[in-house]
Amino acid sequence: MEDFKQLANRFVQEHFGSRADDLAPLASGDWSRAYSFVLDGREMVIRFGAYVDDFKKDRAMGAFSLASLPIPKVIEIGETENGFFAVSERVRGEKHLDELAESEMRVVLPQLVDALYELQTLDLTGTQEVGLWRPEGTGPSWGAELLAVAEPRERLAGWRERLDTSPREASIFDAGVVKLRKLAAQLPEIRGIVHNDLLNRNVLVDNGKLTGVFDWGNAFYGDPLYDHAWFLYWWSWYPQWQGIDLQAILDHHWDKRGGPPAQMKERLLCYLIHIGLDHIAYSAFRERAEDRKRNADQVLTYI
Repeated sequence: MEDFKQLANRFVQEHFGSRADDLAPLASGDWSRAYSFVLDGREMVIRFGAYVDDFKKDRAMGAFSLASLPIPKVIEIGETENGFFAVSERVRGEKHLDELAESEMRVVLPQLVDALYELQTLDLTGTQEVGLWRPEGTGPSWGAELLAVAEPRERLAGWRERLDTSPREASIFDAGVVKLRKLAAQLPEIRGIVHNDLLNRNVLVDNGKLTGVFDWGNAFYGDPLYDHAWFLYWWSWYPQWQGIDLQAILDHHWDKRGGPPAQMKERLLCYLIHIGLDHIAYSAFRERAEDRKRNADQVLTYI
């Protein structure tokens, strides 16, 4: 049986013929596999996955690339025998955000936070039909969207049944949902684009500058503060950054803009709980017992 690289190489040769060359594997995530290659003399990336909406989100977001937030453009999306593929421009960087040393992160993180803020100033209506959560006024409330974390999900089929095999973590999850429900009822209806996956090798950096922000497959319409909560939640998982005062960086960001937004403390707490619940469910689905326990322990500190 052919391995995945052989299948990818065969597909590229059949689809692009002599226009394509130099296929090589790149780091891949849980939902897709990525390869670099040369197409018509240009460096490209081709990804293969089961969920075409992820690739459509990338294509939609590529139209909103900024100098401060470079987003590679998707050139083609199509079907394969076993799923879907997407071809996008390749962006280069010396390191992923996850790999930065403390001194580098001190320089890059303020840039990223500012760039995400700039993204919210754009007219993002072109993203509304590509599987992102709905903008304000076109679906359930923002709070109701968050509470869907406790519901069955197509991609995580059977996650609840697997979680229930660990009664302690299941109990913490349920307590977290109760707390989330109370907090969600007080949330303002604020909608913008949330990347929701900024610390999984999805941001490239070169010489202290952002060179690429990609993989928008988890992105949704929601409170942009959610991406701040993302960093706050995962910060303790990165020992190399513990000398950085993350909260001070975020506070400085808001000081430059006249002060923190309304209900910031309550909103962040809500999103911290939601991130934890989401990853308890995900870890249960993937049967990653250590991650499931660590996320449950972290949620317990919030509730």
